Amino acid sequence: MTYAFFDCLVLNTVMAARALTRRYDKVLRPFGISVVQFTVLMTVRNSPRMSVNAMAARISMDRTTLLRNLDPLRQRGFVVVGRPEKGNVRHYELTGKGADLLEEILPLWRESQVELRALVADTGPEDFLGGLRALTAGERMDA
Repeated sequence: MTYAFFDCLVLNTVMAARALTRRYDKVLRPFGISVVQFTVLMTVRNSPRMSVNAMAARISMDRTTLLRNLDPLRQRGFVVVGRPEKGNVRHYELTGKGADLLEEILPLWRESQVELRALVADTGPEDFLGGLRALTAGERMDA
């Protein structure tokens, strides 16, 4: 079977990832955070006292990129640097303000999850490709 370039799963995955990022950034814009910062906040929330290195590994993010995203969250009072019990291992903790922000955002995030999962519900390669294209096409229409 011969595949056309625009049927490439990598190309369509990259395009869909960009579309997803833009879609979630649009949802999060009123809250003043990006989808990457939301991911960081949720990781801090769900992994208390996790070191920066372990957190970066968990979300497949470069350590310096993680710190660049944690800094504005710290400046806005959503997270604080936690005191290490021993040694010099830095970790972050969610503040009350950060927890409140996530509670506001989570219903919208859940809604988006349901909508987007419906687009990629089937797992066959052609269905998967169709789901990726639907994500990208829907993003183009929403932009």
